[in-house]
Amino acid sequence: VKPTAMIDISDGLSSEIIHLCKQSNVGCDLYEDKIPLDPQVITTCEEFNIDSTTVALNGGEDYELLFTISQEDYPKIQANPNFSVIGYMQDVSAGMHLVTRAESKIPLKAQGWKSFNA
Repeated sequence: VKPTAMIDISDGLSSEIIHLCKQSNVGCDLYEDKIPLDPQVITTCEEFNIDSTTVALNGGEDYELLFTISQEDYPKIQANPNFSVIGYMQDVSAGMHLVTRAESKIPLKAQGWKSFNA
């Protein structure tokens, strides 16, 4: 399996998936119920009344890799426990959305880390 695009998500998942989409001229559907969250994160979010999806999308310092693959390669990774399939890339005209647990689409917004612009 050879990734077609790849980026680290240290600046936040939403920021990085938007960056990947813009650079690749594609759109995406990112599924809320597919985003992996550690149970301790969920517990802490509940304790402080913070939405865990917001934390997952906008928090930084997650040194994970976000990558895309050809649709033909999907069967090769779908059962691999080392990968989390969290979305689907599509035509740029479809836009970039979070698909909520309630099946509604919300446009993705970049709210993660923003580096200094020179």
